[in-house]
Amino acid sequence: MEYLKSVIFYNIEGAIKTYRMYAQNQLRINHLNITIDQWLVLKCLSENPKASQIELAEKVFKDNASITRIIDLLVKAEFLHRGINPKDRRKTILKITKSGQKTLDDVYKIVLKNRAKALENISREEIETVNTILKKISHNCKK
Repeated sequence: MEYLKSVIFYNIEGAIKTYRMYAQNQLRINHLNITIDQWLVLKCLSENPKASQIELAEKVFKDNASITRIIDLLVKAEFLHRGINPKDRRKTILKITKSGQKTLDDVYKIVLKNRAKALENISREEIETVNTILKKISHNCKK
């Protein structure tokens, strides 16, 4: 039986968790009152302004309960406005507020620094290779 540290999925999970802790700490240090997951939802919504809550959940790899909690917190923080869809009152319309957009912009500056730190001493070719491999893994698991 192999050791965990030799299993690629174990190492991927470890890298993701380490990066997320580092990134969240950088937000805290810079006095940005938002979580990585909340920022990810805002960023996704900014790129997909007509996305439904279900579509957002899929795009940020969250279940419906998690995305609902994140959206509730973003509304409470006044980063998002939630309105009723006039064409279908069962659905909501999510819109990023001015405060949300400012936070999105402020966090993005930190995100770029975080990525640069995490990718120090890693070549463009290595990054492309890892991206290719990860996409193949995802494709294989969706078959």
